[in-house]
Amino acid sequence: MTWVLTIVTAGAVLFVGWFALRARTRGRAILLGLLLGGAATHLGDRLFRAPGFGRGEVVDFIDYGHLFVGNLADLVIVGSVIGIVAMLALEARRPV
Repeated sequence: MTWVLTIVTAGAVLFVGWFALRARTRGRAILLGLLLGGAATHLGDRLFRAPGFGRGEVVDFIDYGHLFVGNLADLVIVGSVIGIVAMLALEARRPV
């Protein structure tokens, strides 16, 4: 099943990269760049870690108490998505 996650992650990296290249504001570019960096890091793990190409596992090494176990890329992905949602919510409230 890991190869399916690899394909989905590769698609996400391409999708986010496409949007990042078309960002119209600095804030949007930064948030999409952070999201792209986190996703690309996970893709790199899936492609190049054991047990083999396209079947690698993402290494989670930080234990956040009883909340979850993750890594820095996980935090960057979650933080950038929260930032994107907040930015879109604020933009939706602005008068045209």
